[in-house]
Amino acid sequence: MSQHPSCAAGQRLPVISIAGLFDPDPAARRAVGAALHAACRDMGFFYCADHRIPPDLIAAVFEQSRRFFALPEADRRALDKGRSPCNRGYEPLRDQTLEPGTPPDLKEGFYIGPEKPLCDPAVMAGRFNQGPNQWPAMLPEFRPVMMTYSAAMTRLAETLMQGIALSLNLPEDYFATFCHDPLTTLRLLHYPPQPARPLPGEKGAGAHTDFGGLTLLLQDDSGGLQVRAPDGNWVDATPIAGTFVVNLGDMIARWTNNRYRSTLHRVINTSGRERYSVPFFHTGNPDQVISCLPGCVPAGEAPLWPPVTVEDHLRAMYTRTYGR
Repeated sequence: MSQHPSCAAGQRLPVISIAGLFDPDPAARRAVGAALHAACRDMGFFYCADHRIPPDLIAAVFEQSRRFFALPEADRRALDKGRSPCNRGYEPLRDQTLEPGTPPDLKEGFYIGPEKPLCDPAVMAGRFNQGPNQWPAMLPEFRPVMMTYSAAMTRLAETLMQGIALSLNLPEDYFATFCHDPLTTLRLLHYPPQPARPLPGEKGAGAHTDFGGLTLLLQDDSGGLQVRAPDGNWVDATPIAGTFVVNLGDMIARWTNNRYRSTLHRVINTSGRERYSVPFFHTGNPDQVISCLPGCVPAGEAPLWPPVTVEDHLRAMYTRTYGR
């Protein structure tokens, strides 16, 4: 018998075309906002179509990611993120435990963020997760590809945050300060196949919610991502070519007093082959205070969470999942 509950048949995540967010007609943009509202209230997950990220750039990201994880272990470990004061670089297999009480996650990764030199004022002040990246010198195309992709995804995340604002009947630029000089993380992930005899509870990535604002996931065709539906069933986020899987992180749930969902999800790679995925985490400006939005707290009730800055929230989440 499988140690993991099976997925519910017939359930699926909504597919939302965001073409209207690029349209000069305000009605077209509001229509996308309405679709986002339904998805954010229900699952907190959706497929993002018509996003304008070039297919050749996506292919280059996958190619460079595969090349990195094919490097000898010594070359990967030379870039261990434990050597980085800003959590950049290689994450070894089983380095993170996302689901408390289970074995460490059966995945390895590589962290990339906005490039800031050691002389940058934020770096000199010791701000969390800010500083220079580590780069594999033996892969000369790796850095330009990843930085080009990061810039494109930052712009896409900003567009989606405009859509989220519209979905909440807020001004379209409501989240502009959140999107200014944001903390972002591009994370390359490699999942070996699920073992034939896994340890109890062992998975590629344990059940968890994401820390930040928005996650934009690029996944290959292996499958394995599962999302917890409101009824408790797990729903397969089956790969759909030309789309990203987008989900809301904990900060959006805090902002909306749980009106919008930050949903549990996990990865179990039962494809029998290597799985590669590339989540992009848009965490926002580190000084942004996340406090409950107007209209999201019922009259006479207190918000579910106290205000917190992006930086303080992120620091607490890293401590929880890495134990340091």
